[in-house]
Amino acid sequence: MGTGLVIATTGLVLTACQGKGAKTSSSSKANHSIALITDSNGVDDHSFNQAAWSGFQAYGKEHGLSQGKGGYQYFQSSSASDYEPNFTQAVNAGYQTIYGVGYMLSDSVKTAAAKYPKKNFVITGKKNVASATFKSNDSSYLAGVAAAYTTKTNTVGFIGGAKSSVIDLFEAGYIQGVKDTAKKLSKNITILDQYIGDFTSTDKAKSIAQSMYAKKADIVYQAAGSAGNGVFQEAKDLNSEKAVNDKVWVIGVDIDQTSQGKYTAKGGQKSNFTLTSVLKGLNFAVKDIANKAYDGKFPGGKHLVYGLQHDGVSLTKGNLNSKTWKAVQQARQDIINGKIKVATSPSK
Repeated sequence: MGTGLVIATTGLVLTACQGKGAKTSSSSKANHSIALITDSNGVDDHSFNQAAWSGFQAYGKEHGLSQGKGGYQYFQSSSASDYEPNFTQAVNAGYQTIYGVGYMLSDSVKTAAAKYPKKNFVITGKKNVASATFKSNDSSYLAGVAAAYTTKTNTVGFIGGAKSSVIDLFEAGYIQGVKDTAKKLSKNITILDQYIGDFTSTDKAKSIAQSMYAKKADIVYQAAGSAGNGVFQEAKDLNSEKAVNDKVWVIGVDIDQTSQGKYTAKGGQKSNFTLTSVLKGLNFAVKDIANKAYDGKFPGGKHLVYGLQHDGVSLTKGNLNSKTWKAVQQARQDIINGKIKVATSPSK
């Protein structure tokens, strides 16, 4: 979602900067070096920064590059005021291709690209800038299919971070997927829909999730960055007091969030409440663009779109049963073949 690399997602931009506790390397392949500028959620946010960073690590492994100068690195921002200094630091450290992942870093990427025309940046607008967007509405549609098949209470929820065209994609696809599938299954499903207002307020996310589960939602899809951790915490608190067969579910986002769904049910049984996760192929896109730059074919001025084909976006099987997974796979193929057109903005 969002524009460019700034990789369009729930607000994430990649560019280079000195990571905390980072190892250094004396690699001489400076022209192949890449850097990531994170937002204030950091590189281990269990969301899009982490997904992007995994692409960096895969790129380094493929080309024998180490973390640090001359290889690959991240620069962590404590606040928005750190974005531009981090871009400058990455440039001064010699990194050639600098990524911004997310719309919150868009202006900083544009400023850096204008100031340093001999460097490669990932976002939109200039010859030395490449942009990448993800069809998160398509993968969210599949999450809606999964939710409609799985719900026992016929009430499901969506919790977004900050309202934007980026999160509109997640919301629109999910709502359409639920509605289309409810009609197919002759179900009358209620969709609860609320925004947090940012991507960091875990307490507010937990409170919204508590309200939705209290209104009988048994599945909540969160597209809320690190704030989404609050949704997982609420589900864990509820499920620890329930029999394993009465659990409520969370649908993860950006990376496979199965590990966050582990819990112990009432009675001591180990279980998991992450139904599935909507994946944005940030790791794939980061590595794809880095490899193009490595081969001297950096796609400056081009707009790259990553969709269901080649798993640019996708849905994990997670805890879906075989009937639901079969329906998800059919919907995936129908979207790829153009039989299903998924909206890009919510219609309620």
